[in-house]
Amino acid sequence: MLETRQLRVFVALAEDLHFGRAADRLDLAQSALSRQLQDLERRLGTRLLNRGRRAAVTLTEAGQALLTEARIALQQIDRAEAAARRAGRGEVGRLEIGYVVSAALSGVLSSTLQYFRQARPDVQIQITAMETPKQLTALRDGLLDVTFVRPRASYPDGITASVVHRESMLLAVAANHPLAQRRVDLHALADQPFIIPQFDESAGFAEHLAALASSGGFEPKLAHRVRDFISAIAMAAAGYGVVPVPRSVACIGLDNIVFLPIHGYAGLAELAVAHRSVGASPATLAFAALARMSLRKSLTAGAPGYAPPMP
Repeated sequence: MLETRQLRVFVALAEDLHFGRAADRLDLAQSALSRQLQDLERRLGTRLLNRGRRAAVTLTEAGQALLTEARIALQQIDRAEAAARRAGRGEVGRLEIGYVVSAALSGVLSSTLQYFRQARPDVQIQITAMETPKQLTALRDGLLDVTFVRPRASYPDGITASVVHRESMLLAVAANHPLAQRRVDLHALADQPFIIPQFDESAGFAEHLAALASSGGFEPKLAHRVRDFISAIAMAAAGYGVVPVPRSVACIGLDNIVFLPIHGYAGLAELAVAHRSVGASPATLAFAALARMSLRKSLTAGAPGYAPPMP
């Protein structure tokens, strides 16, 4: 098999037709240059250059044939090396990204995607809305690379996560609900039926409801469990109950619904970015680093014009 360094020596000699100039070009001693050429000729079993003490250096017929193919081969090798380096820096490839809907509503998803596209425009992106338990399973199984999830007290083995966004909670109630006409204090919720977006697990917004009820000193009345915030808000608008929601959900424009502060409750809804702790691609790590900048952005009181540094 031909060696790349021998091909580079040969191409330099074939183009310069001068041992001294080719040696300077490659920053090699002439003796080392000559040995590389001789090794290549021995490997091929033919002379590639006509060279003598007084005669000008010229290409043999075999040298002419090799020069054309050697240039093509070296160009391909250079492209391969460049592609590998770019992939190693996370500049190319593909990311499968999962997210809970509130990651989109809060702007965390779109802002991270925007800054990531600016930093790494050649990385292909596929995003999929998915509830947190399914995201974590898909992440563990290698079906997703990075995810926006509701934080958990613990994660499956091999998955790491960091909180990237925090926001206050509001109460969604029907516009004609008695609570819509006055200040909502915790004690006013003691007799209210609650609608909770909850999946097949104990973690999630049921924990927020438990914390809210604990702060108010009452046992919550859980009237309905649904699969998503839009379903919960639609039921609340129809009068089936009230829904504690992250502030960002208030951007959903459904009729007959209002969003109210909950006085006396300081709980925060959080989002986390998660990925595999071992074997994550450079592009995955770069995306997660940008997502973590979202928390810094929120802590700077949303200063206009903020943009996180490119990793």
